[in-house]
Amino acid sequence: MNKLLIAVAVAAALSACATSSPDVVSRNEAQRLSQIQDATVLSVRPVVIDGSQSGAGAVTGGVVGGVAGASVGGHREAVAVGVLAAVAGAVVGNAIERAGTREEALEILVQLRNGERRSIVQAKGTETLVPGEPVILVSSNGKTRVMRAPVVTQPAPVPATPPAQG
Repeated sequence: MNKLLIAVAVAAALSACATSSPDVVSRNEAQRLSQIQDATVLSVRPVVIDGSQSGAGAVTGGVVGGVAGASVGGHREAVAVGVLAAVAGAVVGNAIERAGTREEALEILVQLRNGERRSIVQAKGTETLVPGEPVILVSSNGKTRVMRAPVVTQPAPVPATPPAQG
């Protein structure tokens, strides 16, 4: 029974490890062609991405609470306390999952070259974006992230060769 509890707790903890960071690319986005759009940052404001409630926290909390509560007192007490502890554990587990998956993020308002405006919410990355800065929007599989536009340098012109004398 203890091995089951440990396995459920580990599964719940791992389910909370998802991220929406622009610095992390998922495996299914690797070696895929993405659409790129040029834009300019209009504004950036901090927001919080609400935590997920997949049910893993509630299930884990319910199992742990039920097992812990069932070990209290005699048979009748154990059943009643086990049920109450399972419900309380589910509520606490859900709250822990939700709090553990919240992320600090940014809402970035951009203007595309054609004049259209877009709003993208993404987790804070390593880049600091400021209004007026050129950026690119990288879209793949229905998700878009904002990155600072790379500096493009023009290649040096090839010198003309003088006509051959002959």
